[in-house]
Amino acid sequence: MSFEVVSAYTLVVGDADEPATVSVHTTAEDAWKALDREVRRRCRMRPRPRRRTDAEAATRLANAWRAGDPECRYWNVAVHRLPVQLPVIAREPERRAAKAHQYA
Repeated sequence: MSFEVVSAYTLVVGDADEPATVSVHTTAEDAWKALDREVRRRCRMRPRPRRRTDAEAATRLANAWRAGDPECRYWNVAVHRLPVQLPVIAREPERRAAKAHQYA
């Protein structure tokens, strides 16, 4: 079996007043958007306009939220590299066909 490495991004946001929120995302952009949404929800702010959310803006917002009560509020976006086993049948069709042709 061969391995392929995939990325997963986890987001954890918590404070003493509400239970922690934990979510898993396939892209960094999705994780930063989720951080922005969660902090805005907890602050009772209006949702962000439809323009693109970037990591710096989400970080500034989350840090400002955390600064309101640094002993009880926390957030974290982490990347995880996960090795996933791929059986031969999961490989790209062209590679399988070329390999089969090679043995014929």
